[in-house]
Amino acid sequence: MEAFKEKVWLSSPTMHGDELRYVTEAIEKNWVSTVGENLTELERLAKEYIGCGSAVALSSGTAALHLAVKLAGEKLYGQAQTGHGILNGHKVFCSDMTFDATVNPVAYEGGEAVFIDSEYETWNMDPEALEKAFGIYPDVKLVVLANLYGTPAKLDEIRDVCQKHNALLVEDAAESLGATYRRIQTGNFGLYNAISFNGNKIITGSSGGMLLTDDREAADKARKWSTQSREAAPWYQHEELGYNYRMSNIIAGIVRGQFGYLEEHIRQKKEIYTRYKEGFKDLPVKMNPYIEGEMEPNFWLSCLVIDKEAMCQQVRGEKESLYVPEKSKSCPTQILEKLTEHNAEGRPIWKPMHLQPVYRMNPFITRNGSGRARSNAYIDTGVVADVGADIFARGLCLPSDNKMTEEQQKAIIGIVRSCFG
Repeated sequence: MEAFKEKVWLSSPTMHGDELRYVTEAIEKNWVSTVGENLTELERLAKEYIGCGSAVALSSGTAALHLAVKLAGEKLYGQAQTGHGILNGHKVFCSDMTFDATVNPVAYEGGEAVFIDSEYETWNMDPEALEKAFGIYPDVKLVVLANLYGTPAKLDEIRDVCQKHNALLVEDAAESLGATYRRIQTGNFGLYNAISFNGNKIITGSSGGMLLTDDREAADKARKWSTQSREAAPWYQHEELGYNYRMSNIIAGIVRGQFGYLEEHIRQKKEIYTRYKEGFKDLPVKMNPYIEGEMEPNFWLSCLVIDKEAMCQQVRGEKESLYVPEKSKSCPTQILEKLTEHNAEGRPIWKPMHLQPVYRMNPFITRNGSGRARSNAYIDTGVVADVGADIFARGLCLPSDNKMTEEQQKAIIGIVRSCFG
């Protein structure tokens, strides 16, 4: 088949028109900075939809996570000493297979991330590995959890483990806005939580994020921190470190216009996921999983993992990869190259944090105990020793743009199928 004339994206913004109306109103009223009606209304919409007590609109999901980690650290350890982050050398248990924005705030605040392996039912943090980690590091008091690709983790199990060990939970729901776990919206399960409105998310403001919490005092503190920690004085008075993290009223107008279309976007994303699942039902692949009846993802990205026996030989370095074509077999590198040839965008699965050079010395815990990266995720018995590395080796993210037509998706399914010919 010929390449698509217009690129089929992984997940691009989808605008509807209401966004422009709210942005125009902000410009006409000259409220273009970090105060205004759009900010107030957006925070109200988020609180009502998610069901949390407070929402603080910030410049990015990363900013929200940073302030969430800072709030948690202050609650646990008190205010930071001059020159030291709030975590000041304390270990923090973190999701391993995620974007690095989940874990970087731990480093910002002087902590050491300890990466917890994934499990196969949701691809998220493994509660058994987390329990094992507390046995190895019993003094840890903070857990940072991400919901991968819009699928909730085993949130009650994770929360139970945290409560058992008197640890606080921060939930990174950046990818899972609109997803539910046991009928509860994600973004409610930690003491402090974060969502993202980055350009490729389920709804977007081009950038932006939110801190979510039921602790109003903490929300007020985060709002103050986000505006350079200015005190209530007639001059610029600062008694603690602050950040330029507040969302602008312009960005808030875009997100405000998007919010009414969240459920429509989720429905479209689920249709894409369902069509892929049907189109691949006789191939040796599986779609990114979730536990039906217990959780409802937002289906932000549709992903697949190739069955182990259907993998051709593939080798990945730090920045390049090679593979050997084999009949009836394939690998992520081959499929991604084919998609690129046809002007469609796919991506590798998030490379686990314990495999990242920047975190190469950090501890990594599997359900079998302490471990580090291996060249092969399978040990001699055939038991997976490193679930995240295994999913990364065999998985990829498919084009999941909600503006993709059924005809385009049918063609993409054909491209993937051709790789197993």
